[in-house]
Amino acid sequence: MKMTHKMTAIAVVAGLGTAACTTDAMTGNKRVSTEAAIGTGAGAVLGYLLGDIIGGKNDRTAKIIGAGVGAVAGGAVGAYMDKQEQDLKRATAGTGVDVIRDGDELLLRMPSGITFPTDSYSIQPEFRTTLNEVANTLKTYDSTYIDVMGHTDSTGSDSYNQTLSVNRANAVADYLAMQGVQRARMATVGYGESQPIADNSTEYGRAQNRRVEIKVVPVTQNDVNAAGY
Repeated sequence: MKMTHKMTAIAVVAGLGTAACTTDAMTGNKRVSTEAAIGTGAGAVLGYLLGDIIGGKNDRTAKIIGAGVGAVAGGAVGAYMDKQEQDLKRATAGTGVDVIRDGDELLLRMPSGITFPTDSYSIQPEFRTTLNEVANTLKTYDSTYIDVMGHTDSTGSDSYNQTLSVNRANAVADYLAMQGVQRARMATVGYGESQPIADNSTEYGRAQNRRVEIKVVPVTQNDVNAAGY
């Protein structure tokens, strides 16, 4: 039997607009559109952003609704994500974290060099302040799905890299949860070395490939309807 829930429609200040492909003057972070890809590995960036969330939306939508999180009203989605993008850029300015935008989805790219020691999934103490700011922003904009994705370079065995990528994704999700981000919104996955964004034959490229990414996707009324609520 279908359950009914009172959904919270989120009103967002109009006039924020939809940014085109630009570089933020304050932070230097780049925003990507499907028409214009930026930098090395941009095709891989668009692949993440245009793909579905981990595990599909229906099960996660049910959990989110059960946790009391509402959907974003249809016409407000773009402005809602615009504002969240700007807040995330401010929260991560100067930290080495990239905030990438495509359509109504956001991707935070965190190189492992600033998040974890080598061959470890213990979050660097100096990075916790940044993650605290990210968590505060994600709590403010709670009508979103959150995917935490771990990646490695090609050094080492496939099985070792797969395990390390999973552990790093889980470590970031666990930390966000400790800061109050609802678990119902989050899913984790490790891709090991399978999704590089740069050339693994160079140290620079390997450093780019060792990363954790947080994908942020709005929960819309269409998602709620598709889940049968």
